[in-house]
Amino acid sequence: MLQFNYRTVFFTALLLASFSGSSAQQKKRTPISQPLITSIYTADPAAHVFNSKIYIYNSHDIDATTPANGDHFVMKDFHVLSMDSIGGKVADNGVALDIQDIPWAGRQLWAPDAAYKNGTYYLYFPVKDKQDIFRIGVATGKKPTGPFKAEPAPIEGSYSTDPCIFKDKDGSYYLYFGGIWGGQLHRWTNGVYDSTTPQRKPDELAVLPKVAKLNADMKSFAAPVKEVELIDEKGKPFYEASNDKRFFEGAWMHLYNGKYYFSYSTGDTHNICYAIGDSPYGPFTYKGIILKPVEGWTSHTSIVQIKGKWWLFYHDAQLSGKTHLRNVKVTELKYRKDGSIIPIDAYK
Repeated sequence: MLQFNYRTVFFTALLLASFSGSSAQQKKRTPISQPLITSIYTADPAAHVFNSKIYIYNSHDIDATTPANGDHFVMKDFHVLSMDSIGGKVADNGVALDIQDIPWAGRQLWAPDAAYKNGTYYLYFPVKDKQDIFRIGVATGKKPTGPFKAEPAPIEGSYSTDPCIFKDKDGSYYLYFGGIWGGQLHRWTNGVYDSTTPQRKPDELAVLPKVAKLNADMKSFAAPVKEVELIDEKGKPFYEASNDKRFFEGAWMHLYNGKYYFSYSTGDTHNICYAIGDSPYGPFTYKGIILKPVEGWTSHTSIVQIKGKWWLFYHDAQLSGKTHLRNVKVTELKYRKDGSIIPIDAYK
């Protein structure tokens, strides 16, 4: 019997994504928006408004001669982009944090997020430690663009990738995280890592993202890590077979009309979906697609209200046509009267 592991599946999916991207180029699909910056490759945008200015914390893609099994997403530093308004001039503020300045880091500095509290900016990032296991770290700075100084160790109890920092209505902060396959989330059970854990089968329950409330210091968990419960329209949990709706990576949380909107990527089916709940812990009921598949592997998004309008920050591979060399974009996001989100097609 032919045996598969997550690397085999990941590699196959990336090849299919590359083929899909090539097909898209041949059809000359017209993007609805253009890259915010072209001097470097950027991805996984986490956008925030600090002091009336827009700051975008993103991955910095570089070209690397490594196999296409997830290791080709190298990333060694962070650049913070900024602009005064949507459509305005975008500034690259240089290196905000380099992997060489993270004492416990090994390799692969993936998608970050940021927050501000009491005069300090906090940069949250995933990176593999010396044992090649993804953990989440935090670095601090006095300016939104950095430079940031990393803490000497990762956040205790943290793991996997794609941190999303969320400030609730009462001022509490929560950290959402997790990514399966390359993000290693499926290898963790009750806080224990096992490198031999296989990808879940179609008839098994889907892996769920994680959330932890932060202490006042913004550098540690105030409570044990919990699963973020995602359910379908009938209140049932998702199975792995529902890979067009179940969680894969790229969590984001935002509030709209008093409701909690949890959005995420489905990964191998390339949708950006959302679910709605009544608390930061959920449960969250699946509602639909925000962003349809883009050129490249998948997208990673953030949703921000700016001057009365809502905006979706995302990435695709328009500039390079390669899954690991991406570019950040932005487009307006709109809601219907019932609070549902109007799906976006990134191409005309």
